[in-house]
Amino acid sequence: MKHRQTDTPAAVVAPEEPSRLAELVELPRPLYGSTHSLPNRAIVEPHDHPWAQLSHALRGTLRVETETGHFLAPPGRAVWVPAGMRHAVTCSPGTLMRSLYIEPAAMLRPRPECEVIVVSPLLRELIQAFSELPVRYDDAGADGRLVGVLLDRLAVAEQAGLMLPWPEDPRLGNICRQLQEKPADRSSIEDHARRLGVSGRTLSRWFLHQTGFTFRQWRQRCRVLASIPALERGERVTDAALGSGYESMSAFIAAFQEQLGATPKDFFSSDT
Repeated sequence: MKHRQTDTPAAVVAPEEPSRLAELVELPRPLYGSTHSLPNRAIVEPHDHPWAQLSHALRGTLRVETETGHFLAPPGRAVWVPAGMRHAVTCSPGTLMRSLYIEPAAMLRPRPECEVIVVSPLLRELIQAFSELPVRYDDAGADGRLVGVLLDRLAVAEQAGLMLPWPEDPRLGNICRQLQEKPADRSSIEDHARRLGVSGRTLSRWFLHQTGFTFRQWRQRCRVLASIPALERGERVTDAALGSGYESMSAFIAAFQEQLGATPKDFFSSDT
């Protein structure tokens, strides 16, 4: 996968220190996020703000966690977080990230849900061009027109599907967290059910009701998403498959294509 080199500062996986963003009562312009004015740091503590947020990794993999889902964004994808939604941000070592903050009223079409979107080549270039503008860009001039096009492209960006729905029940949450930390774990739903003192059928029903996925579907998506950081780093498909719990490369590729609509090779060779 080829990445265009930028001057974006490296992200830091640590709680964000007080920044200009935290001190703002309102954004200086409808769109905010100049590389010269805003530290691009991962904020691992749950937080919210009155503006929508778009975060994406130019290199590495970015993860956003909310109460209802976990969202993964490798290069070419970004996570959209609506205004007021509590979330935390983490990223892989060496990640280069950029975040934009948007007044909700500035969006031509609202995006009310947290989601992963595809950053097209055009949207990527618009974000790069915007990052070079001053914080108080001329809203009525050429800079404002560039922002208008950026917001227009953002409004119609397609979803990427890189998310895991998260259950409300802490018992199910513990199972999901265990699977996320150890995707190669082969414990069956009956194994998990015995630990909780319920039947496998009961646990299956809970899982489907709270996530919209069967246990098998959730674990398959979890495993596919767990493989993405390794693939993004350039590791062999075979190693990524084994590391995420698949016994064969063919089974892994089939699951990857089923979940994301492309083979690993096509997913990471796209021009986005």
